[in-house]
Amino acid sequence: MKSKTIKLLALTLVLAFSMLAYGCGGSSSDESAAGSSAGSSAAGGDAKEITFCLDWTPNTNHTGLYVALDKGYFQEAGLNVKVVQPPEDGCASLVGSGKAQFGVEFQDTTAPALIGDAKLPITTVAAVLQHNTSGIISLKEKGIDSPKKMEGHTYATWDSPVEQATLKQVVENDGGDFSKVKMVPSTVTDEVSAFKKDQVDSIWIFYGWAGIACKQAGLDTNYWNFRDIDKVFDYYTPTIIANNDFLKDDPDTAKAFLAALSKGYTFAAENPEESAEILIAANEELKDSKDLVVESQKYLSKYYIDDAEKWGVIDPERWNAFYKWLNDNKLVEEELPENAGLSTEFI
Repeated sequence: MKSKTIKLLALTLVLAFSMLAYGCGGSSSDESAAGSSAGSSAAGGDAKEITFCLDWTPNTNHTGLYVALDKGYFQEAGLNVKVVQPPEDGCASLVGSGKAQFGVEFQDTTAPALIGDAKLPITTVAAVLQHNTSGIISLKEKGIDSPKKMEGHTYATWDSPVEQATLKQVVENDGGDFSKVKMVPSTVTDEVSAFKKDQVDSIWIFYGWAGIACKQAGLDTNYWNFRDIDKVFDYYTPTIIANNDFLKDDPDTAKAFLAALSKGYTFAAENPEESAEILIAANEELKDSKDLVVESQKYLSKYYIDDAEKWGVIDPERWNAFYKWLNDNKLVEEELPENAGLSTEFI
């Protein structure tokens, strides 16, 4: 696969997953990386400046960040934190350029940025969620309660090799014929409308937003997680990435930032409703979706720490298992080495 294709694939996946998870949240290109959506001020003139790039518009994946801003955790650590929207070429590019020190990414879409001509100087330093909360949703009347039963039904695909290889493996491991799944090129941004209009039978979603939106709309659905079907798909999504030069030149500030961010996510894990209110208060565009935000927060708060000892922990074994799967299925242009793009020393 050529490097240009790899770069386009990475951006396509970032945008596709973001839209799947947060359908009507707006466009990342509406605001440049120069525009701050939130910030904190530390007392005194010695505060370190940190720019944090989101992957999309503010949502419940980001709640711990907004809690840390609201509660003053960054100020206490001597940091001024500015939050920005991603540029058109994605958060990883901004962090790699050094214009942002930290940002939100995903293990699967980070892979192309770690090798070849598309390689960026970025490292994943923390997990936002401990488990992959994505899977396939469909109306219960369609009877798609397992991967095999996707046969003969339409599926909204964004034509990604990684996406389709994932589906192929789970369908075939369930005894199905992947060639019988009817692929409909479509990036669904409103799952409720798509199902009500019978535009497609099944959609890959992040349950913490789209699944709850379907439930609130009164839709009777089937849903299964990829991680429950095959543990290799329990990769880390989303994650926190950092600029390599920043990590090398100022590791103490990196650790201070992540410690404050960890306090924010730990608070959110323990106080989902209050944290949802903090997120909404900081982001005017979420006020019309308050009920959805609160229920999404209740769902995601369980996964911020879950079975880990603390927020942010990444298990190298799980990290490497997914990248080995990418290697084995020739889904990257060159082999990803062990622990590619990962550091566990800052949490």
